[in-house]
Amino acid sequence: MEKLDSSVAQQIARAASAFEQRRTGHTPQSVAVILSENTLVITLHGALSPAERALAQSPAGAAQVQEFHRQLFSDSADTLREEIKRITGVEVREATAEVEPTSGTVVQVFTTGTVVQVFLLASGVPASNWSGNGLGVPSQTAEVLPC
Repeated sequence: MEKLDSSVAQQIARAASAFEQRRTGHTPQSVAVILSENTLVITLHGALSPAERALAQSPAGAAQVQEFHRQLFSDSADTLREEIKRITGVEVREATAEVEPTSGTVVQVFTTGTVVQVFLLASGVPASNWSGNGLGVPSQTAEVLPC
């Protein structure tokens, strides 16, 4: 196994992947992490199980899967919030998870198994912890594939 770069974004991606595996029993295919000012977005690709994707083929089933993931995240997010604080040094003020499209139909997103988690941080993460985007604004994206 190749050692991964230990950038902040990659540490968060690994923590999010492990969190998802512990709480659902299903490891996402990949994880993308984006920080913009004090908003941290984690996108878990392939995070839904085959059974959840099958259930989500109907609008009623999609609503059930969406509500299940919202509630599950709400009930268990404290451990991930603490891990994000440990990695970034910044407290998480709010957190939510969504399994819904930004465009297109609900079924399209459910069948890809994508889950998006959004964390509002109490303050910005020090720029020295993230690579710059060339505009003086700390931002970083990292994609980590599970081992």
